[in-house]
Amino acid sequence: MSDFDIAAYIGDVPDFPKPGVTFKDITPLLSDPEAFGRAVDALVASAPEDIDVVCGMEARGFIVGAPVALALGARFVPVRKSGKLPRDTVETTYDLEYGTQTLAVHTDAISQGDRVLIVDDVLATGGTVAATADLIHRLGGSLVAVSVLMELAFLEPRDLLLRRDIDQVTALVSYEE
Repeated sequence: MSDFDIAAYIGDVPDFPKPGVTFKDITPLLSDPEAFGRAVDALVASAPEDIDVVCGMEARGFIVGAPVALALGARFVPVRKSGKLPRDTVETTYDLEYGTQTLAVHTDAISQGDRVLIVDDVLATGGTVAATADLIHRLGGSLVAVSVLMELAFLEPRDLLLRRDIDQVTALVSYEE
């Protein structure tokens, strides 16, 4: 895996979604089956043992998390925006740069003592991961690790996660700027 450069498959889109922001586009990675497979393999290899549940957040976390769960023989749990899940849910609201967001998960998706891995495409500010960790804990699960394709380290997301006692974080690529 050491010869696999995931960054070569992540495109930069300047001034998206607003001026001054450079969006990290994973669609080149997704469009290359071999590269996507290698990225999934790397996420699987970084996972702790005995994972019961993989949580992926809407929407790219579904794309990345589901194949990781399948490879680990774990259940996949989608974490969605409020109002998108059909059964009873538990929700949490967190702050965004401009406003708030509410995430939800089915109340029966995670059981007491389940060992949970969060998988997503990007770790930016850490807010979505921290909110998902809150949902996991409220349902009795144990968050054991977070694995992402990329981390925007210049936004210092690990500071927030460390304040929430989330210290097992793996990023396949880290961007300093």
